[in-house]
Amino acid sequence: MTSLRIRAAGPDDADGVALLHADSWRRHYRGAYADSFLDGDVVADRRAVWSARLAAPGHCATLVAEDAAGLAGFVHVVLDDDERWGSLVDNLHLVHDRRRSGIGRALMGRAAGIVAERATGASMYLWVLTQNTAAQRFYQALGGKCAEMARVEPSGGVPGRLAERDAHQTPLHLARRHGRPGRRPWRLTANRSLSLTAGRALANRRPRFR
Repeated sequence: MTSLRIRAAGPDDADGVALLHADSWRRHYRGAYADSFLDGDVVADRRAVWSARLAAPGHCATLVAEDAAGLAGFVHVVLDDDERWGSLVDNLHLVHDRRRSGIGRALMGRAAGIVAERATGASMYLWVLTQNTAAQRFYQALGGKCAEMARVEPSGGVPGRLAERDAHQTPLHLARRHGRPGRRPWRLTANRSLSLTAGRALANRRPRFR
């Protein structure tokens, strides 16, 4: 891995982060999100989201990783998101051709350090799309364990953004049978060495693309 700089994101990073986020969704979320959304206004949607987030970060932390080529990835953590499960790793995305270079692990390590320093508890959790097997392997390599599967709710609460074949499959208990794009929760313990531990399912919580 070339020389990498990880720093806190600011308002000026909104456009670059949004473009990377949209590209990642287009590559990895097809079949879960409708093509009309991914090929349409997903960039504008992500730009609006990140402009708002980085202008007023609140109890969140967003880190960007940069090298000589520019933006290489980012991670966004919602501190103390859940009383029981701790801080939410809401986003972790890398430039497509920079994967498997250690950047994701470096970002997760820095995120864990921030949680340890700023959150009230050391626990972290996240959701992974069932279809995103590459991400699942990444978290498994870090020691993560899948807790349960839950139904996805669309970004912004707009049902049409989910793939049409999935939008009408509402029974949660049919998720596996019908291949609904569920997300898998993983529980992590935040510390400098990024030790990961298994956790139980998040009762009454449903993941949402944000």
